[in-house]
Amino acid sequence: MNDKRKELNSPQDIKDALRPNLRLIPKRVAKYPLLVILSAIFIFGMMFVFIFADFLAPFQYTTMDLPNRLKPPSFMGGPEQYLLGTDELGRDVLSRLLYAVRISIFVAILGTGIGAVLGTFLGFVAAHFRGWVEESLMMLVDAQASMPFLLIALAVLAFFGNSFTLFIIIMGINGWENYARLTRGMVLSANTHGYAIAVRSLGAKPSSVYFRHILPNIISILIVQFTLNFPSTILLETSLSFLGLGIQPPLTSLGQMLGAGRQHLLYSWWIAVLPGSLIFFTTLSISIIGDWLRDKLDPTLKNR
Repeated sequence: MNDKRKELNSPQDIKDALRPNLRLIPKRVAKYPLLVILSAIFIFGMMFVFIFADFLAPFQYTTMDLPNRLKPPSFMGGPEQYLLGTDELGRDVLSRLLYAVRISIFVAILGTGIGAVLGTFLGFVAAHFRGWVEESLMMLVDAQASMPFLLIALAVLAFFGNSFTLFIIIMGINGWENYARLTRGMVLSANTHGYAIAVRSLGAKPSSVYFRHILPNIISILIVQFTLNFPSTILLETSLSFLGLGIQPPLTSLGQMLGAGRQHLLYSWWIAVLPGSLIFFTTLSISIIGDWLRDKLDPTLKNR
């Protein structure tokens, strides 16, 4: 052991020891499709912005500079301090984009998470009680799945008024029926498997059987469903903010920037095109990763 440690004392010895592992990195990366790698890099960049937006933004997103309103990006001849130009109030578009990414991703993560927890719990309830409880919950699932949720959200916001808390609740209600139906089916199937029957025969409580034994076996499918629902939550937030019923000033979001920029699309395209492009590539990247995870984790697709 001492001889091996002495051999690694010099930088050249360390480099020689690491060289076989470094050679494996291209091979490991090559196992993944190019689109998945690019999508993962893009999502990593968005999460980096989500965490460090305060340090990356050159200005406060509410700071106005009216003499420099509607200035083009600096690479198009605009002021050098405004890399991506300014909007109709002279606010730095880059700073607003960075904060808009943070707020939009926060709303999407929180909303999708609420929907996942609510739907998964109700799926377990339906599978456990069966009878009229199951039928009632499945009727609610079918009712929500049959109606465009955007219309439901518009009606609720128009009737109760807009607030950030209510907006988050609406985001959470969106998509819960997918988790409920999926969880109910998988739990009913898992109840017939040997491990669940064995644990139940040993006197385990239903809550222990469901959450300590069945849930770990179905969590991979629920994660895939989370990645598939995440883009729809982003698009819902974008649609409501675009219509003026989502995130309200002084906060900003990608949908709100897109809605505000549509009035200047012909002459100041960067105000709307930049947030629109981020929305497009974010939803596309998450959808690509979600489809890839589904192909990898769903046992019914592995042999296809």
